[in-house]
Amino acid sequence: MAEEDVLVERRGQVAWIRLNRPERFNAFDGPMARSVVAAIEDCVDSGVIVITGEGRGFCAGGYLATMDDPDPREVRAMYEGSLALLDAIRTSPRPVIAAVNGAAAGGGNELVIACDLAVASSKATFGQTGPRVGSAPVLGGTNIMPIQIGEKRAKELSFLCRRYTAAQALEMGLVNAVVEPEELESTVEEWAAELLALSPRYLEIAKISSNLWWNSARDSFRSGIGMLAQAIASHDMLEGARAFAEKRPPRFAPLFTSPEEN
Repeated sequence: MAEEDVLVERRGQVAWIRLNRPERFNAFDGPMARSVVAAIEDCVDSGVIVITGEGRGFCAGGYLATMDDPDPREVRAMYEGSLALLDAIRTSPRPVIAAVNGAAAGGGNELVIACDLAVASSKATFGQTGPRVGSAPVLGGTNIMPIQIGEKRAKELSFLCRRYTAAQALEMGLVNAVVEPEELESTVEEWAAELLALSPRYLEIAKISSNLWWNSARDSFRSGIGMLAQAIASHDMLEGARAFAEKRPPRFAPLFTSPEEN
């Protein structure tokens, strides 16, 4: 496991997994995602797993070093790594809590969706970024989030790419609790202590059973990755990436042109 990407701290029966790329708001590439998977699997002997981020951000989703000239193999590795990471959270026999310390954007918001429980700092923000940056949130945003917060609100997040406060995320049901930043870790430890006082066997049964909708969405995940892979290096993907890097509104080409334009 690449220690520079992921840090693991054992606090008794609670395993804290910390995404450790603060310079890019803990966005993960394919190898980093696999490192988080390895950490989750290695922490199976703990009672509770917590995922949080180092620095000001929780997670900014997927990362590519060359967004304006993407290597298809790297992009596919990121997509597959993302699915493996989210699936590892859901298939872990242990409860996984997201301790959302900062911005959860794009795939970072889907990371929150995948976690069993989520406690957020009042400074945290949430939102999908897909269509704004030349992508689509097919690993939770379009298929699982509607189960959690309702279809219309989930489409609002996935389509409009707005940013939401922690209080708004709590109101819509995206997180379980919001606390002041200095209280985040202690509150998560309290939630973990509650879980540790319960039967680990029956918690595992409850988690397996509650994965009904996640398991039902597997075909959607795979087809979504397949569609994204076919759009690698498309005009919209490149323009979205360049606009994001240049901090300007994207200029996407229309799907159809009028006869006058031809």
